[in-house]
Amino acid sequence: MSNAAPNAASLNANDPAVPGLPSDATLDLLATRFPERSVQTAGGTLCYREAGSLNANGTAIVLLHGIGSGAGSWLRAAVALSDTTRVIAWDAPGYGASTPLSPAAPCAADYAAQVHALLQALNVDRCILAGHSLGAIMASCYAHGLGKDIVKSLVLLSPARGYGNPAMAERQPVVRSERLRALDELGIEQMALKRANKMLSPAQEPEALAWVRWNMERLNLAGYRQAVELLCGDDIGRYAALPAGVPVQVHSGDEDSVTPPAGCRAIADQFGAPYAGIARSGHACHIERPDAVAAILGQAFAGLQARA
Repeated sequence: MSNAAPNAASLNANDPAVPGLPSDATLDLLATRFPERSVQTAGGTLCYREAGSLNANGTAIVLLHGIGSGAGSWLRAAVALSDTTRVIAWDAPGYGASTPLSPAAPCAADYAAQVHALLQALNVDRCILAGHSLGAIMASCYAHGLGKDIVKSLVLLSPARGYGNPAMAERQPVVRSERLRALDELGIEQMALKRANKMLSPAQEPEALAWVRWNMERLNLAGYRQAVELLCGDDIGRYAALPAGVPVQVHSGDEDSVTPPAGCRAIADQFGAPYAGIARSGHACHIERPDAVAAILGQAFAGLQARA
């Protein structure tokens, strides 16, 4: 019996657990309402997608994706928010056409420095910063340090804790090995086909599943390996002491099996932040429930305006 990974043609197209391709309508929406752009920084190219225009109070909404995703994953939430203010979602270093970081095993501060470079290049000096999964570690680090005068509100969605936490040290080599072995054995395309359904709730819609796959297929080997090192080496709890007055909130899908609600509640407690679940959603809440995520971010924006 062959041990070779199955190719896309060998998978049963009628199996609802096998993701198809996104609709033309979704791809057209991406191209017209959330186009890809890039800037040059000292660290190389940083790509991002953008929708909307800056509100009178000058606060943008900035979105950081997780380990198996990209800027496009925020499409429907970003479009929903585009009437509110300027919405920016990056492709992290090593994702899409963004230049990888220099260290083979970067820490959150390395990614935070590139968040800062992007926002400086785009003249963003006030923002609501949202991070999903691994992006929550990057977002927390930025709000804790370089972005302490820029981040006015922090939203953590299905946050990853990171295996740099001493309580999780035993899992660190196992997670690193499992992640990198899957990458080596399957490659990006097959990993996207096999893992996409794990990102959503059991009631996953075909278009959401296809969008998870589409974004995951755009991973780069070098960038993904660096992100695995961040996941295994850092700890979101290191960044829980934020500047006074910066509101933080934590949310996760009620059916998230990747970063389960109990763990997300514990992170909320660590940050002294409120926690609320997102109904009918798995891990990729911004893809499965973009309406709910847009409402969360819209409310955070309204809260800043009320305090202005």
